[in-house]
Amino acid sequence: MWKKIFGNTKDENSNTYTSLLENIDRTRLPRHVAIIMDGNGRWANGKGMVRSAGHTAGVKALKRTLKAASDFHLEALTVYAFSTENWKRPTAEVDFLMKLFSEYLEKEIAEMDSENVRIDFIGRLDGLSPALQKQIDDARRRTVNNTGVKFNVAVNYGGQDEMVRAVQSLAQDVKAGSLDPENIDSKLLESRLDTKDLPPVDLVIRTSGDIRLSNFLIWQTAYAEFWFTDTNWPDFTKDDLAKALLDFSQRDRRFGGLNKKK
Repeated sequence: MWKKIFGNTKDENSNTYTSLLENIDRTRLPRHVAIIMDGNGRWANGKGMVRSAGHTAGVKALKRTLKAASDFHLEALTVYAFSTENWKRPTAEVDFLMKLFSEYLEKEIAEMDSENVRIDFIGRLDGLSPALQKQIDDARRRTVNNTGVKFNVAVNYGGQDEMVRAVQSLAQDVKAGSLDPENIDSKLLESRLDTKDLPPVDLVIRTSGDIRLSNFLIWQTAYAEFWFTDTNWPDFTKDDLAKALLDFSQRDRRFGGLNKKK
């Protein structure tokens, strides 16, 4: 089916992408897209390269995906950059990822700002180096008034950890006597999540073939649609995002209810 619609091209400037950008029903687009950027290591291994080469190539894929999200006027894009479990990886790889993250902010923040992107970060940021925390704070402040796509980077993030932190925050208020446990509801809990200023996730995209959430945005994806591809993240193009958005636009979302047309 996809070959018939999109052809075999991986050209990010393809006529397919341009056509979809111009003709897709924007009222059927997701407000919030979340991406699990998987497959950097597999991409590198498949080419006989070291894993770090895959991570570097993955940054390029992120840049073009953010540009595409802006082209489609998506409200929010959240990407899974580094999980609370990723610290288990070899020290050399972790150090490289942190350096790459720092370099990405240094090199790309000016362009993101000029393109009206608002960047934010979710996760246990106090677990990062002081220098990286400062870069994150500077990037936030620089783009805080931008009105384009809300670009959220999950760093040292885990969905379970986020839930624990939210519950601890509520428990502190109960302990202090400023909150009655009977008044705790889903809206109040959501207000303590890292994503409190964002709409619920509508679409989750995962690359590289695995079919699982991997501790990503557990609460926020309760009624999200999922789109999986075997493509490794470094090979993910604007066409791939367009395919996912088109597929989403054709789905029947009932949120536990019934389709009124049936």
